[in-house]
Amino acid sequence: MLIGATLGRYFALRFLRTVLGVFTTVFALVYTLDFVELLRRAGDAEGASAGLMAQLALYRTPAVAEGVLPFAILFGSMAALLQLSRKLELVVARAAGISAWQFLQPGVFVALALGLFTVGIYNPVSALLKQRSTEIEAKIFARSTKASSGKDLWIRQRSLDGQAIIRAETAIEGTTTLAGVSVFTFDDAGAFQSQIEAARARLHDGYWELQDTRLLRQGEPPESFDTYLIASTLDPGQVRQRFTPPESVPFWQLAPTIARTERAGLDATRYRLQYDVLMARPLLFVAMVLVAATVSLRFFRFGGVGRLVLGGVAAGFLLYVARQVMEGLGAAGIVAPTVAAWFPAVVGGLLGTLTLLYQEDG
Repeated sequence: MLIGATLGRYFALRFLRTVLGVFTTVFALVYTLDFVELLRRAGDAEGASAGLMAQLALYRTPAVAEGVLPFAILFGSMAALLQLSRKLELVVARAAGISAWQFLQPGVFVALALGLFTVGIYNPVSALLKQRSTEIEAKIFARSTKASSGKDLWIRQRSLDGQAIIRAETAIEGTTTLAGVSVFTFDDAGAFQSQIEAARARLHDGYWELQDTRLLRQGEPPESFDTYLIASTLDPGQVRQRFTPPESVPFWQLAPTIARTERAGLDATRYRLQYDVLMARPLLFVAMVLVAATVSLRFFRFGGVGRLVLGGVAAGFLLYVARQVMEGLGAAGIVAPTVAAWFPAVVGGLLGTLTLLYQEDG
């Protein structure tokens, strides 16, 4: 039986308010820490003003905060239920003949709505902002001595001009563009020929286009070029896939990306896993509400609330570990992407339902 409309709206607003409060707090904390870190990295980098760093941190934060959304649902639901219990509102609801399954309906509805919203709107926006932040970082930090993070990209190729090893500090996601590029060229016998430093390099069909280039040859003075071309046999589609992690592809572009990747004969497992993870997100949010309910419905006068809250935190941590393990297995191809993505949500929901059945009806 459905809960009454007035009481349902009241409970739903309580759930929504606490969930958004938890997420906003985490979002602000992530933004502040990232802003401080960007200011430290900026140093003497040209054009790295405090305003631009604040904008860059704002672009980067949504993608980072997206990872804590399930925990915002968990802790927000726990807070909402504990507040309702502390104020004896759940006692009154039970006295009026409303079961736990009924007053959890608004929380489940809020979780489903937030899940659909984050998949259909929040994720595409955060992915596009992340791509934009990568472009800004490439412009600011690519030539800065403080930009190196020990995670440089390395590419080796063989072409008509011989062999070449390409190192880049940054790859702009969703493109074939590199920033902070160094190219080491060798002849067919493997003898070193030259070193090319470039601000940017973009891969076209059959060649690399290097911009703002400085050519260094042994025994010769350095030469500068606005544009410099290097032959290449690399496929732009393969390079674009390597540079674009699945998390940076908006939800609405994942299906076309999977189809395009498979048509090119490439492995699309990571993109399929990301697609299934996003599809399973609404159910995962519902599972978090059920898990929160198992540790938050005890009346305050019975005591032991602190232990139950710690139990909820532990349950959330275990779900997180299970989710990471399954996604790792799915990305490695050991487990099917569909199983890896849906397993934590299904198991969490079933365990939460089983526990509630035991507590409320057992």
